Amino acid sequence: MAPSILLPLFLLVAVADAATFTITNRCQYTVWPAAVPSGGGAKLDPGQTWTIDVPAGTTGGRGGPRCAAAITPQCPGELRAAGGCNSACTVFREDKYCCTGSAANSCGPTSYSEFFKRLCPDAYSYPKDDPSSTYTCPGGTNYHVIFCP
Repeated sequence: MAPSILLPLFLLVAVADAATFTITNRCQYTVWPAAVPSGGGAKLDPGQTWTIDVPAGTTGGRGGPRCAAAITPQCPGELRAAGGCNSACTVFREDKYCCTGSAANSCGPTSYSEFFKRLCPDAYSYPKDDPSSTYTCPGGTNYHVIFCP
């Protein structure tokens, strides 16, 4: 069975006009991109494409722009999912993992976010991650994100 990978691809694009992201999986294994607030997440088997329309006025950006690690085989047991690896927020639904409620303004890295950051240093690993993982894209442009180009 080919390894699958969870690659958070949080797309909050700085745009004045709407934009379209086309995400293509050219890998030999499954990838799990996610887009917030537009799109949610998707399982992309090899050769599949997912299109996300980002509304006009969406601002900011976070990315899983470079990650060569096969995360799934190393995923902490409590985060394992069929064919992938969930976020701690999805699994535990606690403020400290989701940076919500009592932790909204004081959220920091957890052992889970540090696990992902170690494997994928460029990826945005928790809601208050550092600026090196935040990207801005020009508005009025469409994008094609290719895994395993």
